[in-house]
Amino acid sequence: MTTIETSPVFAAPVPALSPVAARSYWTSVARRLARDPVTVICASVLVLILLAAILAPLIAPADPYATSMVRRLKPVGTPNYLLGTDELGRDILSRLIYGGRLSLLLGVTPVLMALLIGSALGIVAGFVGGRWNTAIMRVTDVFFAFPSILLAVAISGALGAGIMNAIISLTIVFIPPITRVAESVTTQIRAADFLEAALASGARATRIIRVHVLGNVLGPIFIYATSLISVSMIIASGLSFLGLGTKPPEAEWGLMLNSLRPAIYANPVVAVLPGVMIFVTSICFNLVSDGLRAAMEVKS
Repeated sequence: MTTIETSPVFAAPVPALSPVAARSYWTSVARRLARDPVTVICASVLVLILLAAILAPLIAPADPYATSMVRRLKPVGTPNYLLGTDELGRDILSRLIYGGRLSLLLGVTPVLMALLIGSALGIVAGFVGGRWNTAIMRVTDVFFAFPSILLAVAISGALGAGIMNAIISLTIVFIPPITRVAESVTTQIRAADFLEAALASGARATRIIRVHVLGNVLGPIFIYATSLISVSMIIASGLSFLGLGTKPPEAEWGLMLNSLRPAIYANPVVAVLPGVMIFVTSICFNLVSDGLRAAMEVKS
């Protein structure tokens, strides 16, 4: 079962910084990222995949939904069908390009939604503390009793198949780990000297959070969230593979992997191409996240 870990983000904690020092810190982070070839290459690959998905109507060589039983399961390298065709004679290359739209949507959107909700809950829990902290964190702990993939399948099964229901189920899955990370980082910042001085000066809590807290906690939370995008893509593909996500005939990598499964013996290369795209995109997101985390390390 797939589980979501929250500890790796704390391997390179961001020190508590004043607003002025924070600007200099993030400038140095950007410089370190530019000198990391692995992160730059992986980020470039992700940009290319994103651009291909956006420009799909312009660069796709064929209609991704046009079927033909005459040309079904053509091998890679067939004239006019560079990556072959699927079980219904549809062009694989076109469907992979169009499939990036839904796969990236299902990978990024739930994480962004969970980032907004989980960050708000975690910052409130860490800054206010007391009963608010206990109530919020005990509720999130309940979700950790279930493996993430099992929880996503259960929620999607209850809501029914569909893109929106898949996004909702994945958002619910990712809110607890982001909340836990946000609460832990906020608790560390809450004990910083400059924050204690701001509280002693009589500044309002909303201003302290906006000016002093957000600039220090959003970085680690965002870095952790980027590592969840690959998990989101894999789980979303699994939901589509099980019939709980995208519905046919939509082009989506997980759904394509399921539809091509019976062709694994007849044309194995064509059958694994959607899986290759899922793997490449997921590993690139993971490596970019690792690069960001390494760039944020500060030696004392």
